[in-house]
Parts: sequence; structure tokens; C-alpha cells
Amino acid sequence: MDNREKILLVEDDASIARILCDHLRKEGYFVTWASTGKEGWEDFKSENYQIVLIDLMLPEMDGFTLCKTIRLESDLPILIISAKTEVDSKINGLELGADDYITKPFRLDELTARINAQLRRYRRYLNTDQPNIHEYFHGLRIDFRNEIVFLNGEPVHLTAKELELLFLLAKNPFKTFSKSELYEHVWQQEDIDGNNTVTVHVKGLRTKIKDEAKTAKFIQTVWGVGYRFIGERKR
Repeated sequence: MDNREKILLVEDDASIARILCDHLRKEGYFVTWASTGKEGWEDFKSENYQIVLIDLMLPEMDGFTLCKTIRLESDLPILIISAKTEVDSKINGLELGADDYITKPFRLDELTARINAQLRRYRRYLNTDQPNIHEYFHGLRIDFRNEIVFLNGEPVHLTAKELELLFLLAKNPFKTFSKSELYEHVWQQEDIDGNNTVTVHVKGLRTKIKDEAKTAKFIQTVWGVGYRFIGERKR
């Protein structure tokens, strides 16, 4: 069994990526390389990583968007590696959820030191026994690790998209998402037609967790905007 910590590297410059992959593998890490932002997101969804390294200037999905998208799903460390030296770029990246920012060109030993520092913090965070099961009033229980939802003790059978919608909303309580944001995040396609897909899936999800739109206990409609999760957790 491979117990090496896993790094996702998202870098469109093949020569830089080869150097970083070779170095990090020599340092004992398992490294996956993605050359576009969209490919990086797909790799992130398909594997459990301990840290993500993201360049900002990426095709298909830029680094800022990828950083924001990953942060909505996970608390793992994100390290931006970029040639952009502007202070605004650094501030923007950190505000979107990145934990650190290193400017190209950089020394490989500095990169290793920064990765190690972030991983040490992440290990301490994981060891604080953050609960993976959230219980809410009105009978809802979400097991994020095992991807199971219960209502009044009975399992709720959700489709894959319904589950992704619920998890995204519940992991970001009281944050309002537009329908376009939900569609682009869950379906990974640009919502160019103003389609009704999100509305239909939210309706199905509400039916299964017995959440009436007019008296919402879990998913509240923000009229003219989208939806937000308002479930009250038990302490």
C-alpha cells in the first residue's frame, strides 16, 4: 500500500512541471500532474490529496477559479505557484482560499519547505478530530466521509448530483449560491442557457429530505438569486 502523501500539481508549462514532479518525487511524495485547470479539478475529484499546487495562468479554468472551487469542497492546503508578482494577484489568491503564495522563479528547497510547513499544519488540523458527521435539528444527519444522508434515522437515497448539491450547500452554511454557480460547480459546465437543471434537482432533493420551500428548514430559496443552506446544527 502506498502511504506517501499525495500532491496535485496544476501547471500548464510542461518543462516546469517535469522539474517539479521529479524533485517532489525524490522528496518522497506521490505527484499527479494536470496541465489545465479543468483537468486539475477532475483529478482533484477523483483522488484524495493532501496539498494542491496551482499556477494562476491556466487554460480552460484559471487558477483563481480552481482555487475557489476546491476551497468550497475541501480544507486541504492550497499553494499558489505563479509568475504573477503583483500584490493584487497575491491578495486575490489568498482571499479565495489559498494558504500560501510563492513567486516564480523559486528555489526547489524553498518550495519543499513551504509544502512541509503547510502539511504540518494540515496534519494538526486533522488530528483535532473535526467531526465528519453533522446532525441538524428536524432529523437531518449528514455523514460527509461516507457520503450518506439520514432523515429521522432512515437513509435518504439521493442521486449523485443531489448529493453533491446538498454537500456543497451544507459545507458552506448561509452562503448564497446562484443557480449558475451551483450548475457550474456541480455539473462542471458553463450555464449559458439559463437552464432549469438546478431548480429541478433542488426540488427533488427537497422532496427527499421533506423540506418544503415555503417553510424551509434546510435549503432556503433566496428569491432572484439562488439557494443557501440554513440547517441548524445540534451542539
